[in-house]
Amino acid sequence: MRKSLLVLALLAVFAMLISACAPAAADPTEAPEETPEVTEAVETPEETDAPEETPEATVEATETEAADGEVRVAVVLDTGGENDRSFNEYTLKGAREAAEEIGADFAYVVSESPADYGRNIENFVSEGYNMIITVGFLMGDSTAEAAIANPDVSFAIIDYAYFPNDTGTCAPGSDVVVEADGTCYDEALANVTSLMFAEDEVGYLAGVLAGCMTESNIIGSVSGMEIPPVQKFVTGYQTGAKAQNPDVETLNVYIPDFNDPATGKAAGVEQISQGADVIFGVGGNTGNGGLLAAHEAGLLAIGVDVDQYFTYPEVAASLLTSAAKNMDVAAGDAVRGFADGSLEAGISLATIANGGVGLAPYHDQEANIAQECMDAVDAAREGLADGTIDTGWGD
Repeated sequence: MRKSLLVLALLAVFAMLISACAPAAADPTEAPEETPEVTEAVETPEETDAPEETPEATVEATETEAADGEVRVAVVLDTGGENDRSFNEYTLKGAREAAEEIGADFAYVVSESPADYGRNIENFVSEGYNMIITVGFLMGDSTAEAAIANPDVSFAIIDYAYFPNDTGTCAPGSDVVVEADGTCYDEALANVTSLMFAEDEVGYLAGVLAGCMTESNIIGSVSGMEIPPVQKFVTGYQTGAKAQNPDVETLNVYIPDFNDPATGKAAGVEQISQGADVIFGVGGNTGNGGLLAAHEAGLLAIGVDVDQYFTYPEVAASLLTSAAKNMDVAAGDAVRGFADGSLEAGISLATIANGGVGLAPYHDQEANIAQECMDAVDAAREGLADGTIDTGWGD
């Protein structure tokens, strides 16, 4: 019995010695000092945070919440994508450059389909972005719904203006009735700025030039979806052409997609087969297809939204000009205005008179444009600026 007790005692002492020699276990509540804190995974988004069909945002920021006074800017692009050589690309460019200039966090996402609009906006809201720019007429309802649900976030939308409907409200989900002399931006959408453009005015100038330059007396336009911004371009183009050349015939086709250059090219080829010798491409990559058709046929073309001489160099030699909307300037100014507190809710309209829209330079074609055509464009520009010319839109 004594021997057993002695053995047990020796074993206990031996165990204590082994325990004392072992390294201490790390405290599970303390992170090792050499492991940096990661607040946002950019390259590899966490699969459990978003379904596979949700487009991945391109993030140029590291914080996940906006601190007091911090500016965090996000852009939701339409399905045309960031490389459409016009509308989406230049809105993104202007917003990004302004954000970099003021030192703001910046992110953007390309919508894969209209079903993504609302989800993309909400994702940025939940991630703490306090200035969100949505790009395009088709995002009108989604933007309004998000703005109503998030009154502390500022929104700017390209190409969509809000007006009271038959019930006096301004958007789905809004129960605020606008007073007789009020606007949607007074209360219901007091955190929304609509960045609008007089497409009919710059379209009119493009039409004057096309109507003067055509030799066949037939001109065409290859257009994207039949929505107001596109319709305004087309209406102005046709009105300007007929004002300059009463004998001109105008062809147009609307294609329900802004990202279908193959169909756009086929439409351009068809218009050329009908005698058109000037093609106006009005609709992102779809319109670009029409420009390519004119270029390959050795005919003249007119770009849209931006100076496509630089963004679509493959057809630059055929471009008379481009009917430009300065989206990059408008988006950049909105970001700067938000940062300095000067951005106001309501409609900001870019016109010929204030320099917000206009024809791009004639570039390679300048030597081929008769002086009388340049003079006609200059006269039309003056008439639009002083209000003496009617573009035909809204008649």
